[in-house]
Amino acid sequence: MRLRVRSARVTALAALAAAAVAVPLVLVDRAGAAPTAPRAHTPAAAPASHRAAAAPAATVALPPAHAGFDYQIGGAYTPPAGVQVVSRDHDDPPAAGLYNICYVNAFQVQPGAEGDWDADLLLRDASGKVVVDQDWGEALLDVSTAAKRTRIADKVGAWIDQCAAKGYQAVEPDNYDSYSRSKKLLTPAEAEAYIGLLSAHAHSKGLAIAQKNTVELAGDRTANGLDFAVAEECGTYNECGDYTAAFGDHVIVIEYTAKGLTKACSGWGDQLSIVRRDRDVSPAGSSGYVRKTC
Repeated sequence: MRLRVRSARVTALAALAAAAVAVPLVLVDRAGAAPTAPRAHTPAAAPASHRAAAAPAATVALPPAHAGFDYQIGGAYTPPAGVQVVSRDHDDPPAAGLYNICYVNAFQVQPGAEGDWDADLLLRDASGKVVVDQDWGEALLDVSTAAKRTRIADKVGAWIDQCAAKGYQAVEPDNYDSYSRSKKLLTPAEAEAYIGLLSAHAHSKGLAIAQKNTVELAGDRTANGLDFAVAEECGTYNECGDYTAAFGDHVIVIEYTAKGLTKACSGWGDQLSIVRRDRDVSPAGSSGYVRKTC
């Protein structure tokens, strides 16, 4: 399962993952009405430097705006009544009859999966230590060169292929903002070049692609080929307006506190898809499960 929230806490997972990696690690801090029917959308072409060698982008369907949404990246379960859009991990099947978004951890490595990647694709500091996201114990992928971006995109592209084959309508690549945790070894431009490869591949498979968080790059969404936004805690951090300025009403909001939900709903509840989940994104029926809407 993939658990991704923008949180300041350092969990026990980070320490366990650091101990499990077979190479030296260095930890770095994190910066911190009725729904409409899905619209057909022709993705904008990315700049030439971002394009993958893929078929031209097909028309893709966006998630319906201001629709009931559930965030199930911590484990799939029967969606509550009224839900029309659901996001699930790429290992899980889509929910029948709904608009399904496929979550992939595209910029970092799941704890314990470092051996699934070529060693040179893990970001390393000047001493050769792997750079790790401290909050989640995840090694950062090295997207600093075109050659490495292509190799990483090939692997993540295979997950996107699985999403398409399972019947998902969109993909949600996480950790777009990993450059902010890279000890300045990665740049926003490198992240954008890499996500351009992912957007070209997703579109070639008929999938829409989300911008996950990273509000500072929202203004570049057209150049990067991104179709809608998945914004964690934009109510809490007063960022929802920045996302809507770039994506209109195609913004999905996840809050993790009662205060954040209240702020998001009071400002955007009549326009955006908004849900509150527990920070572990627990499946329904588990002890920590929380799901509330406006």
